[in-house]
Amino acid sequence: MYCNSLTQYSRFKTREVMVGNIGIGGNNPIRVQSMTTTDTMDTQGTVEQAIRMIDAGCEIVRITAPSKKEAENLANIKAELRKRGYDTPLVADIHFTPNAAEIAAKIVEKVRINPGNYADKKKFEEIEYTDESYQEELARIRERFIPLIKICKEHGTAMRIGTNHGSLSDRIMSRYGDTPLGMVESAMEFLRICREFDYHNIVLSMKASNTLVVVQAYRLLVNKMIAEGMNYPLHLGVTEAGDGEDGRIKSAVGIGTLLEDGLGDTIRVSLTEEPEFEIPVARELVDRYKNRANNDVIPSIHENPINSFEYQKRESNEVLNIGGKNVPVVVHDFCLKEKITPASFFALGYNYSVPLDKWNINDMACDYLFLGDKVIDFEVPGTLGIIYNYKVWLENQTTFNAYPFLTVKEYLSAPTLSDKMNMIYVSLSELSEDLISQLKKDKTAVLMIDTYHPHGMAEQRRLFVELMNNNCKTPVIIGRAYGDLSSEQLQLYASTDMGSLLVDGLGDGVFIAAENCGSDKMINDTAFGILQATRTRISKTEYISCPSCGRTLFDLQETTAKIRAVTSHLKGVKIGIMGCIVNGPGEMADADYGYVGTGVGKITLYKEKEVVKRNVPEQEAVEELINLIKEHGDWVDASIEE
Repeated sequence: MYCNSLTQYSRFKTREVMVGNIGIGGNNPIRVQSMTTTDTMDTQGTVEQAIRMIDAGCEIVRITAPSKKEAENLANIKAELRKRGYDTPLVADIHFTPNAAEIAAKIVEKVRINPGNYADKKKFEEIEYTDESYQEELARIRERFIPLIKICKEHGTAMRIGTNHGSLSDRIMSRYGDTPLGMVESAMEFLRICREFDYHNIVLSMKASNTLVVVQAYRLLVNKMIAEGMNYPLHLGVTEAGDGEDGRIKSAVGIGTLLEDGLGDTIRVSLTEEPEFEIPVARELVDRYKNRANNDVIPSIHENPINSFEYQKRESNEVLNIGGKNVPVVVHDFCLKEKITPASFFALGYNYSVPLDKWNINDMACDYLFLGDKVIDFEVPGTLGIIYNYKVWLENQTTFNAYPFLTVKEYLSAPTLSDKMNMIYVSLSELSEDLISQLKKDKTAVLMIDTYHPHGMAEQRRLFVELMNNNCKTPVIIGRAYGDLSSEQLQLYASTDMGSLLVDGLGDGVFIAAENCGSDKMINDTAFGILQATRTRISKTEYISCPSCGRTLFDLQETTAKIRAVTSHLKGVKIGIMGCIVNGPGEMADADYGYVGTGVGKITLYKEKEVVKRNVPEQEAVEELINLIKEHGDWVDASIEE
């Protein structure tokens, strides 16, 4: 197990860790934090940015300290902040340099170390270890780590042991592979050394750019802690999430899935934007859980058929293009639209060409359109299914690609049904034995599930469990209704609610019913963005883009925009854009191509984790990246793709 309950919301109780005057874990609220992007040697610039972050609601400020001089300058930054009336705790972010960590631990309230590179250099070597030689390696790490533990104990400094999927050591990779379990064991090795010295002022994190890895790693970590009698607070985050709506959706899927189960004591949303812009996003995610507990009871799960630690797609029947081995479908809601014309379809990925008299369909064109009681009187694209309320469908059942939408009562009693696909609207309370019995005999049935429970994801998960435990393989569209939200709120809420199910292999499609929440295009894009972020349906280029920090060697926001402008049509290609080498090589293993800063004005290009070109002048690097993609056969011209 990895949480208190799969059906009732409650925070997983962790020990309190004090970071200066801020408590993390225990009975404290979920804390929101971020990281500066300035050069740490620029004292005034760092202070000014930190103040903007704090004024935006940042409760803990992290600052990179890549060498001894930056670690020493943290004293000046802290003094200036205190002089200006800000007592927000500071965290030193350390990679590769234990001596910098030891200096910083005497100055700031917390240090973050990465067990993958604190005492190791990553060379991507596969090493054969005997138990004896492995223990010798741990003894070496122990000796390098002990001085920091002693300093932290002496100065009351907290520590985050922050594992990053992209920078696991060769030693961990050789024994556990590039896995969530390897991430957990990497942290546990350091944690056990801390316990040996009775040092417990520790926060743990398991970050990756892949949301499935994030979720599985944190769950495994909690499972491991429970087994060993530990309860250290959790710092949640999806690293290199990117910018714009993609970064928000990806962050919400990874962080939100864990928050839904009561995990997480502090969060950082990593966007390739100014750090103060991360805070409202983080706050929006966290604030949903203020009043989540003590709602109507959802029936408990006594036999859980879902594998919470490895991705396994729920087995379902194939009904048209829904279920089976098909990618999840997207259903868009037009039932409240006042007027529907061919132009209305442009926002949904369908463009009608008058001269050619045909529809052009892009990779983010919805699969089905829910019209309810509305009827359209023009020919729709041939790949688009139309869903009418049952009584309206009866009058239009001969229409090409038209299918009925039924209540449970209508489905169980209707004399006439479609011989191709019948979509049944159901909530958990309606999932009776009679319904399940009928569904198991019906190869045309598709469920559209819904919930209005405050802890809706858990109620819908409970519905999936009921189906699975009854061996009912009817495909399921995950439906959620939202009203009067901003575009960003809709993106965050829907990504959390639906993404939490999709990362566990649940769901054969999504249906966002959003009233007064933004444009049709935004809602449709959000649905496809959720499927992309959960890696269940790839419809566009994926950017693994870091949020920038004082180590960054070029303008990440500007460069990311440049690369997006010329590569955004490369469906399914994963491009890593890293400001420095810290997470670069490791994260390149999850990306197809990498663009990494390795010196002032110098870029190194990767194919997966292999260096292809070193020290390319920055002004030539984007063009060289395009050439690299072409060389490996992944390039298509934008005009052809469109």
